[in-house]
Amino acid sequence: MFKILFTTDYEIHGNGEGSPWELMIEPTYRNLDLFDEYGAKLTIMADVAEILKFKQYKEENGKDSFYFDELVLQLKEAVKRGHDVQLHLHPDYFAANYIDNKWNFDSSNYQLQTATYHELFQMIQQGKDFLCDTLKEVKNNYDCIAFRAGGWQMQPTKNIVNALVDNGFLIDTSVFKNGKRDYKFDYASAHHAILPWIVDENDVCRYSENGKLIEIPIYTVQRFLHSFFSINRFYRVANQKKNCSPINRSTHTTLLSKAAKFLKKNPLKMDFNQCTGRQLVKELKEAYAKYSHIKYDIPFVIIGHSKTFTKYNERSLRPFLEFVQKKPDNYQFTIFPDLNTNSFRYLWKPDAHNSI
Repeated sequence: MFKILFTTDYEIHGNGEGSPWELMIEPTYRNLDLFDEYGAKLTIMADVAEILKFKQYKEENGKDSFYFDELVLQLKEAVKRGHDVQLHLHPDYFAANYIDNKWNFDSSNYQLQTATYHELFQMIQQGKDFLCDTLKEVKNNYDCIAFRAGGWQMQPTKNIVNALVDNGFLIDTSVFKNGKRDYKFDYASAHHAILPWIVDENDVCRYSENGKLIEIPIYTVQRFLHSFFSINRFYRVANQKKNCSPINRSTHTTLLSKAAKFLKKNPLKMDFNQCTGRQLVKELKEAYAKYSHIKYDIPFVIIGHSKTFTKYNERSLRPFLEFVQKKPDNYQFTIFPDLNTNSFRYLWKPDAHNSI
């Protein structure tokens, strides 16, 4: 059985611009309503560092300019409707200041790669405590067990993994096979593109049977660039400067490096903002044909962002939702807490399957 997990990173633009109402709240209500039609489940990966900064602004200025109350209300509503909320962190917000009508970030502070174990533990603890305190009001058994790093940045690994494990996290879902950012991470050696693995505390890409954290990767395939074409993707590219944090922005991209992308395959993430529903159907069917012989459930993680969930995107996603809904013997919508994570610890045993 393939378990379909829709995850949406819940945040404003990476450069600190934009209204939480327009980029988070309004599109997420549309997303929830759409998924409810098909019995699909949405996992909101809430950037709590950002949300807590909005809370601080409200408390210090006496006005809720960043819709903190509405954000909390929406997270509760999502959980009441059977969806899920898990933790996403852009830690540069912990040191951000709102000056001259914009958020200002200090590149020397609070990056996952440079933070100490103690700093990471506290940031992750603060994020988890906020979600648990908020969401247990509407779901007694709610727990925050899954994490996605801001900018997918899980390297260097050791401090981040240990801080997650020591805060009771079971799952990371930041890695995508062959993903690379020269300035932050390289996932070319990721253990697998779709099958979860137990993480080696020294390298998130490596498997270790003694590890304590499970990586459930965002499913990615290698494709030539013509396979990437969609109207949704053009919209994303048009907003790329806004969506990239000033701290994480690449400083230089040569014309030669851009041209080289057309001559080789590139990692195509299952992104429900950028792929059409029909593109997602194609990739899901191919993955199922390749891996359905495995006797354990297989998570199929799809990523998205609330800020790029357009009305067109809403329409273009329907063919995928209909396809999954009509094949309940093969596919099932789910959320991270409903996965049998213990089975992933047996996935790589010699008798687990004939071939991967």
